[in-house]
Amino acid sequence: MKGRIIALASIVLLGIAVGVTAGTMEKDQEKAGTLSHPPGTEIATFAGGCFWCMESDFDPVPGVISTTSGFTGGHTAMPSYDEVSEGGTGHAESVRIVFDPKVVRYEKLLDVYWHNIDPVTANAQFCDHGSQYRSAIFYHDEAQKQAAEASRDALAKSGVLPGPIVTQIVPAATFYAAEEYHQGFYKKNPVRYKFYRYTCGRDKRLRDLWGDAAGGHAAADMGGAVAMEGKNHG
Repeated sequence: MKGRIIALASIVLLGIAVGVTAGTMEKDQEKAGTLSHPPGTEIATFAGGCFWCMESDFDPVPGVISTTSGFTGGHTAMPSYDEVSEGGTGHAESVRIVFDPKVVRYEKLLDVYWHNIDPVTANAQFCDHGSQYRSAIFYHDEAQKQAAEASRDALAKSGVLPGPIVTQIVPAATFYAAEEYHQGFYKKNPVRYKFYRYTCGRDKRLRDLWGDAAGGHAAADMGGAVAMEGKNHG
């Protein structure tokens, strides 16, 4: 009987260990952005400064199924927000977009992207400075690469912008999801988000660059809004 109890206990402990390992692996996959996306959908990855803002810019687009704030393009595995924001990881704050190509074409996402960033300023976006806030298009296949380069070239030829386009167009790398409190931040913390966006001058700069074609949204009257808590922002 004692031997059977020991054997049973061993099986239970093994099952718990396997379950914990599987759960940990699944969480690691989710953080690393390696979980598969739904059949019939595609992935787009963009860096444009504050990922809170990028989520709010893309979520309303018809055909966009989900957006995830995270980091990509660097050399540090499983980075934290603090590590990326301090620089040195090589990563850029980015957004991973799952979209339905039957509803919205990649070219449309590129158009939304350009009109929501500052393409003429290197290693910075609005009030955030450093390579971790660079603008970049991370293409996932040759078709995306060609579309991105064509859209950039057409924009450059249009003469709309006041300087050369410095936005990178580079192959997609491992995408690491940011901490949970960053996901959908603009919905969960609207006052803090709007205060950040307003004080960062994002919408003003977009209007200066793009005029009536600027993306984003008009800055809300933030009179009486509380200051952001702590140092963390998108």
